[in-house]
Amino acid sequence: MATKTIRVDYLARVEGEGALDLHISGGRVTAARLRIFEPPRFFEALLRGRGYAETPDIVARICGICPIAYQMSAVHAIEKAFGAKVYGQLRALRRLIYCGEWIESHALHVLMLHAPDFLGYSDAIQMARDHGEAVRNGLALKKTGNELMRVLGGREVHPVNVKAGGFYRVPTRAELAPVAESLKRAHEIAVALVRWVATFPFPDLERDYEFVALRHPDEYPFNEGRLVSNRDIDIDISAYETEFEERHVAHSTALHSSVKRRGAYLVGPLARYALNFDRLPPSVQALAREAGLGPVCRNPFRSIIVRAIEIVYACEEALRLIADYAPPEIASVPIEPRASPGFGCTEAPRGICWHRYEFDDEGTIVTARIVPPTSQNQPSIEADLAAVAAPIVDEPGDVIRDRCEQSIRNYDPCISCSAHFLKLSVHRA
Repeated sequence: MATKTIRVDYLARVEGEGALDLHISGGRVTAARLRIFEPPRFFEALLRGRGYAETPDIVARICGICPIAYQMSAVHAIEKAFGAKVYGQLRALRRLIYCGEWIESHALHVLMLHAPDFLGYSDAIQMARDHGEAVRNGLALKKTGNELMRVLGGREVHPVNVKAGGFYRVPTRAELAPVAESLKRAHEIAVALVRWVATFPFPDLERDYEFVALRHPDEYPFNEGRLVSNRDIDIDISAYETEFEERHVAHSTALHSSVKRRGAYLVGPLARYALNFDRLPPSVQALAREAGLGPVCRNPFRSIIVRAIEIVYACEEALRLIADYAPPEIASVPIEPRASPGFGCTEAPRGICWHRYEFDDEGTIVTARIVPPTSQNQPSIEADLAAVAAPIVDEPGDVIRDRCEQSIRNYDPCISCSAHFLKLSVHRA
């Protein structure tokens, strides 16, 4: 029984530390395991005993790419627990800062991390030699998203202006005006980006996902909505644990999430798009169709097009929100702590980010639970890896490795938002 092992010591285009074991026997894939071996960071334990006001700044440190997702899920949970309601321009500002995060995160992934796979380059630096304008435009998109986060959040990384009830300070129209000008150029770049990535060569692969995302009565979802799937799930976010469960698997320090009754599910751009296509503006729907997409996309490699579509949407939504903006009279609504559970769920660039907290009478956290997008997607990533590798099991190891790495990057996984490391082992029997 021959065994062949291929190792990729450093993969600089996913966030975090992980490894892939692919087992091939009798010409078929018998197991595909994405191993996450980073030590846990104990954020849930760290939050216990902390006051509610500290929570947004603490959870922002979970991720340097999508801190807004963690902050927004936390403040929604706090407000739900304490019976507070954010409305009007304060609510609009929350959507606006989320637009900034989607723009900067998606631009980073599409141009710097994922596009090189389709064009045959090892990284964005190599790609820039032949596609310099595309890389420069990607950097311009990311800069615009970062600037929007800075104006609203106080700084680009781990913003400090978000609080339960709203913000510590709200921007003036004059402060948003130059951002709007940048967004107009960003929108042009994003439209061109959709058309460009739509020309990439895509493997012919369709997957029967159970899509899970927020769905709002009127909006493409950022902050609010019910949790729905393309099968039979339609629940309030507080009922998440009735339908979903996390379990420990021996090969990963990250918990695997699944639908209790069925198994793996998918969160993120493909799920949001499929479940909320009718919530996109007609201009964005038309652009998606021009790029070859229907209302549902099941090819995980085409997720790069959907991410680009979401950049266009975020630019349009941000411009709309700025145009309609009038500074509110107060920067935040009052918060009155009470003993109560609170639930929050928002749409991070990579998918739903679910939080649950239990507070005592003084607003101190008794228990905390945070379910990030990548742990929810991990079973689907493994299923995709097996499906991707199956037709190419007789190819050389480097061909299998490259296609599997690309498949992982379809998800833009944020394993821990720290090191960049992937090992691949192929075991042939």
